[in-house]
Amino acid sequence: MNIKKELYNQCILFIENRLQTVQNTLNGIQEALTTETKSTAGDKHETGRAMLHLEREKAGHQLAETQRLKAILAKINVAKTPDIVSLGSVVYTSELNYFMAISAGELKVENETFYAISPGTPIGQLLLGKTMGDTINFRNQAFVIQKIA
Repeated sequence: MNIKKELYNQCILFIENRLQTVQNTLNGIQEALTTETKSTAGDKHETGRAMLHLEREKAGHQLAETQRLKAILAKINVAKTPDIVSLGSVVYTSELNYFMAISAGELKVENETFYAISPGTPIGQLLLGKTMGDTINFRNQAFVIQKIA
C-alpha cells in the first residue's frame, strides 16, 4: 500500500466530511430563515433573524476555509518523492511521523500513526526545506529526520 496515497485519501475524506457539516449548517440556517414568520413580538423576530444571519456568515467563512484547504490538497502530487520536506511529504522522524498537507490531526495507516500538519504550523515551518538526517528542535525536544517519502 502506498502510505502517502492513503494519508492523502484520509485528508480528502476529512475535508469532505467538513464540507458536508458546513453545508448542513448552511441548509439549516437557510431553512430557519425562510420558515421563521413575523411574530407579534417584532423585536424578538428581528433579533432572531439577525442571529441567523450571523450564523450564516460564520458558516460561510468556514466553507471558504474548507474550500481553501481542499485547494491546497489538490496541489499535492502523491507520486512525487522529494529529497527535501515540502507540501505532500511524508516525514519520518525519531519521535513522530508527519504528513505535510493540511491540519487534519492524527491519521493511522498500517498500524503507524502520522500527524497531518499544515506547512503554516510551527512544526510544519521547522520541517519545511529540511532533508534526511537534519535535526529539528521543537518544544525543548530534538528529533532527527530519518526518512522523507
